[in-house]
Amino acid sequence: MTRPSTSSTPAPSFSLMRLLPLVVLVAGLVLFLALGLNRYVSFTALRANRQALLTWVEHAALLAPLTYVAVYAVAVAFSLPVATVLTITGGFLFGAVWGTLYTVVGATLGATALFLIAKTALGDALRAKSGPMLHKMAAGFQENAFSYLLILRLVPLFPFFVVNLAPAFLGVALPTYVLGTFLGIIPGTFAYTSAGAGLGSIFDAGEAFTVANVLTPKILVAMVALSILALIPVAYKKLKAPTAE
Repeated sequence: MTRPSTSSTPAPSFSLMRLLPLVVLVAGLVLFLALGLNRYVSFTALRANRQALLTWVEHAALLAPLTYVAVYAVAVAFSLPVATVLTITGGFLFGAVWGTLYTVVGATLGATALFLIAKTALGDALRAKSGPMLHKMAAGFQENAFSYLLILRLVPLFPFFVVNLAPAFLGVALPTYVLGTFLGIIPGTFAYTSAGAGLGSIFDAGEAFTVANVLTPKILVAMVALSILALIPVAYKKLKAPTAE
């Protein structure tokens, strides 16, 4: 008499403990908006506190970058709508190169935390309960996950938090997600931190600063060109794939 196989692992299920970290993130975002804390992360606030911030950065050579990276990571993890201001502030405080590095590290840490929380809370369970359409979509995305992630990060068509969450529901591997995020956000981050590096002269001149002027047509064309390069491996696989006779 044979016993039924017990090798298959049960599908992940929804539970309060799994959902708790995600609930904390949502509650943090709601609280941030309800209290109007976004007014403290603005160009007006930066202009008013610029000297104090620059003095602090000058005297806290190690603590200042670590604090900035931590604040940025928390902002991304909680999906707070302050990433653009923080990125430009990074360029203002640390310069284009170091500001880009600190911002990319902070953004990658925050995005990875959100990815892991979403994957644990909902991603695994949703994929286990989903139909063949989602499985087919996930399989197609996973086949060229790195290239697709680069494209999504390079071309700013979708909100940053959406691109942070979607791979968690499509089964993207953590190393692929981290590397694709880190490399993919560098060009856009550098554009914003470069603008931030010149923000002091705009403040001195009493001129208004608008984010719309950061992504110039030249920069957008360059980012689209990079995204096309990221598509080359996908196109190569399609061309090399054997055709059914």
